[in-house]
Amino acid sequence: MREVAIVGAGMTRFGELWKYSLRDMFVEAASGALHDAGADRLDSMYVGCMSGGQFVGQEHLGPLMADHLGMTGVAAVHVESACASGGVALRQAFMEVASGMSDLVLAAGIEKMNDGADVTNVLATAADQETEVYYGITFPGLYAMIARAHMQQYGTTEEDLAWVAVKNHKHGAMNEKAQFRREVTAEEVMSSSMVSEPLRLLHCSPVTDGAAAVLVCPLEMAKQFTDRPVKILASGLATGSMALADREDPAVLDSVQKSGERAYEMAGIGPRDVNVAEVHDCFTIAEICCTEALGFVEKGKGGPAAKEGFTALGGCIPVNTSGGLKSKGHPVGATGIAQTIEIFRQLRGEAGARQVENARIGLTQNMGGSGASSVVHIFEGV
Repeated sequence: MREVAIVGAGMTRFGELWKYSLRDMFVEAASGALHDAGADRLDSMYVGCMSGGQFVGQEHLGPLMADHLGMTGVAAVHVESACASGGVALRQAFMEVASGMSDLVLAAGIEKMNDGADVTNVLATAADQETEVYYGITFPGLYAMIARAHMQQYGTTEEDLAWVAVKNHKHGAMNEKAQFRREVTAEEVMSSSMVSEPLRLLHCSPVTDGAAAVLVCPLEMAKQFTDRPVKILASGLATGSMALADREDPAVLDSVQKSGERAYEMAGIGPRDVNVAEVHDCFTIAEICCTEALGFVEKGKGGPAAKEGFTALGGCIPVNTSGGLKSKGHPVGATGIAQTIEIFRQLRGEAGARQVENARIGLTQNMGGSGASSVVHIFEGV
């Protein structure tokens, strides 16, 4: 298996992009990645998107996006794994290059969520339709139950949840691509509107439009495109029970733990070797559960980690330096690639005010649904 590196990255800003179509956003991100690497060709591309068909009535995204990028004829395919679609697109690109089948592969993610679709119902297609959605549950409701289970089992408080939002908004305020570039206080979070008890509005990631793309090639070719490639050390993918009620412990995200273990084993490292991480904070409780599942903190200790500064810039393991899904935004299919771009920038020393000092090893964790799928990638600056 060949060693693989990322040599270029591009993304739109995230937010309510009313003037941009799905294809406009893709072309901006993809052409940005190609320009970043000085590349003018591709062997193939993977387009991560959760539900273009329901959000904007558009499927068959592989050939559509290749056409509008000016690369008709390139092998191109749409990848779907709910909110983990972008991360799985990167995994597919990584495997194609590692296998020797292709040399230059684009991994992209995209979602247009603000064009009039019933967002709650579209997102609910990532839950179990027969045992959950039929009875009226939504993702805020599912994550509220995860939060309640965590609170009951470990003593996690609503203030603990609030401090995840405070931390990530502080990071996101320094990110020019973020949807919400403003800080919030714990008091603001805890007094925001109740969505699904105990989760309030400022515990939840927003509805977002956006696209992101990275260019992947063999490490041995990387210096043709950049003098600062970032090596992909590992990729781990796992699934869990679709329905929350079928899990042994709803306060534990099994798929995240398994995908992390597979990635750590492949990379030959452990959690303590990671210098910076982007994890899937679709709700603040998700970051708490993910940091525990990935071994950054002990189970039950994820709650106070943000308030204590453990997962903040300057802390032991800075998490979601981009602002995370909470502040940067969550265009579901694009999220996994946007996470990757943050780590790419961090390991190249290009993160500006968000830069983690001496960052050498980075990790991304991208999750679908309430944890039914999870993909973890580990990266190294070279």
